[in-house]
Amino acid sequence: MAARTAVVERKTAETEIRVAINLDCQPGSGNKQEIHVSTGIGFLDHMFHALAKHSGMSLELTCKGDLHIDDHHSAEDSAIALGTAFKQALGEVRGIRRYGTGFAPLDEALSRAVIDICSRPYCVTNLGLKREKIGDLSTEMFPHIFYSFSIAAGVTLHVDVLRGENDHHRAESAFKALALAIRQAIERTGGDDVPSTKGVL
Repeated sequence: MAARTAVVERKTAETEIRVAINLDCQPGSGNKQEIHVSTGIGFLDHMFHALAKHSGMSLELTCKGDLHIDDHHSAEDSAIALGTAFKQALGEVRGIRRYGTGFAPLDEALSRAVIDICSRPYCVTNLGLKREKIGDLSTEMFPHIFYSFSIAAGVTLHVDVLRGENDHHRAESAFKALALAIRQAIERTGGDDVPSTKGVL
């Protein structure tokens, strides 16, 4: 089977980012999972690490951004670069499940994520975060991170936090739910068909 890997470098006046990804590092794959994330924003590193870990991918992501201004550009551009790498690694949408659903609890919090790898980017989130920041990451950036990833990856994405009192738990369970949805959606079916009645995605 062809390796599903990609390396993306993205440089702007605001950020300099490098992403290397391997989608096939689940247990039993024969590929060692390696995760190294450094964005300069501790909680964002934590979320991307959880996303990679539970989706079964290897991820190297480094970002040098204009954090002396705020966290916006680094968070947004990291999500764009990650989505771009995901799309490149996946290649033609053929021989995969396409749809994925994930539920992830974290103590009192419970989140649901649903993904469609369809080349029709769209994103709906309902996270219900109340704090201004979690660590050094503005909570207003969470919906934007999911949105930026979905647009760059070419996927339809719905992420809902169904319950929870602690914003750290709510946010982390959302990322873990997305990881589980991705893991399901990119699973190889053993065939070579395009998973669409249109015959193309």
